[in-house]
Amino acid sequence: MIRRVVGLVVAGLVLSACGSISAGRAMASWVTQSNYTVNSKTLLTDVRHSARALRSPATSGLELHTVCAVLFSDAGHMEQSLPTPDMQATNLLNRATADFAHGASTCYGAARRSVDRAGALGLLVRGAASLSEASARVAVASLP
Repeated sequence: MIRRVVGLVVAGLVLSACGSISAGRAMASWVTQSNYTVNSKTLLTDVRHSARALRSPATSGLELHTVCAVLFSDAGHMEQSLPTPDMQATNLLNRATADFAHGASTCYGAARRSVDRAGALGLLVRGAASLSEASARVAVASLP
């Protein structure tokens, strides 16, 4: 009886090992499927456009609405690709997309208040730092 149980356990472990992939391979697959490289570059471009608009007192409310709405949309698109196979990368990307979304929301209504513009810029900078750290983690976690 004990031999049968041990045999079944060993067979189960062998079969489960056949279907598994490495953590690095899983992460590399996520990077491809989520189009992470392109999406992260797009987000940083959106952040640059929003920051440039926020820094210029001549930027109209309509212009801020446009660039910040694009950033908000693209941050949401990135968030939809989560979670990653790596918890640390997921946490960093969650933080980045939350800061981008909050910054974009603040930016959207910041046309007349320099304090709101500064607050939105701070959130965008913090989000960009988290995205940079996340990209480094994604690269490391994707190694074979």
